[in-house]
Amino acid sequence: MAQANLLLLQPITNLGNEGDEVSVKAGYARNYLLPRGLAIPVTRANRKQVEVLRKRAEEREARELEAAQAVQAKIESISLVFAVKTGPGGKMFGAITTQNIVDRLAEEGVELEKKQVSLPNPVHSLGQHEARIRIHSKVSFDKSFEVVSENPIEDAEGQSEAAPAEQQA
Repeated sequence: MAQANLLLLQPITNLGNEGDEVSVKAGYARNYLLPRGLAIPVTRANRKQVEVLRKRAEEREARELEAAQAVQAKIESISLVFAVKTGPGGKMFGAITTQNIVDRLAEEGVELEKKQVSLPNPVHSLGQHEARIRIHSKVSFDKSFEVVSENPIEDAEGQSEAAPAEQQA
């Protein structure tokens, strides 16, 4: 396969940051990277540009890391409690998903994307649970949250005994 050596002008996910010299397939370079101005061919003149791009990338990375750490501190100070409707025996109706967590954090003033929050599985039970939050490549942490019932939990047996008493009254 034909390869093309390019210098990246912008960070590209799963490829590299600005200033990186990468080797990609010729078609990807010709049809995507070069027409969109995301990369330039490797030449002597362009190599001089690389130093400026690397400095800019380091400054941008430092700013993003600092901002991510500030967001982490804000998220850790927030207490997440989800009140859900439950049926007999404390069985939840529905589930708590990553979207619910993102929405609750947005209410608290923290804007995240859904892909930055991960749960192993949607939460279908009451109690303490943890979600993995990845804000930056170097900043990821576990955030615990609690799922509680918004109505009193009744045993399935207790509810069936209470129902006939209500009918007699």
